[in-house]
Amino acid sequence: MKKVVLSLALVAVLGLSFTSCRETAEKAEDAVENAADKTGDALEDASNAIDETIEDAGDALEDAGDAVEDSIDDAKEATGDALDNAKEGAENMANDAKDAANNAIEGAKKAGNDAVDSAKKTGSDAVNKAADKVKGM
Repeated sequence: MKKVVLSLALVAVLGLSFTSCRETAEKAEDAVENAADKTGDALEDASNAIDETIEDAGDALEDAGDAVEDSIDDAKEATGDALDNAKEGAENMANDAKDAANNAIEGAKKAGNDAVDSAKKTGSDAVNKAADKVKGM
């Protein structure tokens, strides 16, 4: 009689443990999917930020170009010596504006790359954490 009761208890425990492992595996799958979704969202956000920054830099360059053209037109109306000085100043302004725009673009690229790297690390950490949970079972 004891063997029958012990056998039934053993079967019940085994049945419960298999059910528990299946639920844990499903939870791990959900965690991996959530991590992948978050990584994708972060990458998309980083891409959008880079696009907006590049567009803003282009607008700044266009505005700087317009300002240079206006400066040149004004300088042409001035006397001969003033014209030479105005041209030189406008060229310096254009170079400074170009340098500033290039710096802004480089900064945006770096920020985008940093955001992508961070998103990759976050996704990788989430996947590793989920895998560790699954291995711990």
